Amino acid sequence: MLSHFAKPFVTRARLNTPVSGIRSISSLSLIKNQNLIHTGAFINGEFVHNDGKFDVTNPFDLSLLAEVTDTTLNQVQDAIDISQKTFRTFSRDTTPRTRSTILSKFYNLMMENMEDLAKLITLENGKPLADARGEIKYAASFLQWFSEEAPRINGDLIPSANAANRILALRLPIGPVGILTPWNFPSAMITRKLGAAFAAGCTTVIKPASETPLSSLALCQLAREAGVPAGVLNVVPVSNKSTPIVGKMFCESPMLKKVSFTGSTRVGKILMKESASTVKKLSFELGGNAPFIVFSDVKDIDKAVDGLINSKFRSSGQTCICTNRIFVQDEIYDEFYHKLVAKLIKSIKLGNGMDKSVTHGPLIHAKALEKVQFQIQDAVSNGAKIAYGGHALPELGPFFHELTVLIDVTADMDIFHNETFGPIAPLIRFRTTEEVIHLANSTNVGLAGYLYSSDISKIFDVGERLEVGMVGANTGLISEAALPFGGVKESGFGREGFKYGINEYTVVKSIVLNVKN
Repeated sequence: MLSHFAKPFVTRARLNTPVSGIRSISSLSLIKNQNLIHTGAFINGEFVHNDGKFDVTNPFDLSLLAEVTDTTLNQVQDAIDISQKTFRTFSRDTTPRTRSTILSKFYNLMMENMEDLAKLITLENGKPLADARGEIKYAASFLQWFSEEAPRINGDLIPSANAANRILALRLPIGPVGILTPWNFPSAMITRKLGAAFAAGCTTVIKPASETPLSSLALCQLAREAGVPAGVLNVVPVSNKSTPIVGKMFCESPMLKKVSFTGSTRVGKILMKESASTVKKLSFELGGNAPFIVFSDVKDIDKAVDGLINSKFRSSGQTCICTNRIFVQDEIYDEFYHKLVAKLIKSIKLGNGMDKSVTHGPLIHAKALEKVQFQIQDAVSNGAKIAYGGHALPELGPFFHELTVLIDVTADMDIFHNETFGPIAPLIRFRTTEEVIHLANSTNVGLAGYLYSSDISKIFDVGERLEVGMVGANTGLISEAALPFGGVKESGFGREGFKYGINEYTVVKSIVLNVKN
């Protein structure tokens, strides 16, 4: 049996050997379809440049990928104006079937260019190429899904208490929409919002994350090829310095009738306040603190371990629905963490995401690394033990950190209360179902949760009592276009995906018709 006090079980040299010469090929020359590479803002169907630039770097080694146009505030306002002007004709003159056809073409173009789009993600985000390919398939699936949903936006004919009247409830596009997207899924977080908005008949202005603008601009190229009309899709990349200003512009603009945001709860609260003056519709997917519960009645502990690795360590823990707290019932606690460590020893390799053998890449930036190091130090100083990992890996690159397993974690530690967004798996013992439900729900956020059990009654009971918007039962992978994606409590409101995704971009207009005049 492995010791609770074990140091990392594999030396860094054995686990993470850099590929010789890999740094020399981390450039945009790897993209075969060079038409996908753009560095200007996309406004009214054209790529627009100015003298202001900001650097986009590869988080693997901080090599410069491109200098991207830092869209001026006047240009951002131009994009908003154009989205409003275009909406008047686009929403009226295109049918749902026409929008469906364009989205279907867009989907096909994404799939045809999957390899290049995936490489762009890896270069500016750092995630392994296999994960990036998965993101492109996921991103494209939203275009396919909403292409099929567009012709099915239906209203209702409602019986009236007045025999002479008929009540019609119509679903109409809400208007121009402001979209703010994060760096961790630079393609999928755009298509998940854009696909629904476009299907509903809305125009959009999108501010991508300053770390990953190249992926969003590549999508603009494909959108134009697919036939998205000029002015319907506008993308305004800006530097980190300008990001809060543009977010405020979106929220305070009377022309934009909705803002959709994916990011932290802290920023979401700021955007809500800034939107108050225009009372616009909002949909927010904010932070999480996902519980992962393993009951002792689970038949296959290895399957639960695999589910945890998929949920916790995908993209080095940098996804919004990543597991953050792992609750394991006392009877199987030791067996579970030993199997988890053994599986990590056998299967993990850190390095450049462009290397096909690499399973995990770097964190996105220095702040992410600092948070991981702080939470490990805090946990250990309060009694937790490192069962695996625990170290930064500067020899691989500036933002690398070992996948880490902490045991004997308690509610006294920072990692219990605050989302990590990094590769730490903290294991917490529990004894009873009531205890674990209380612990799992003792947080002000509720995006996703996971549980493993062989008792179907327990799955329904615990699944319904967990204060989260989504539950994975006996699976660590839940995301797909058909899932109504979203959270409760301070994890936000609104849903993306399924039919609810389009509803977020519509308003209901009621018409009362007197049929006996």
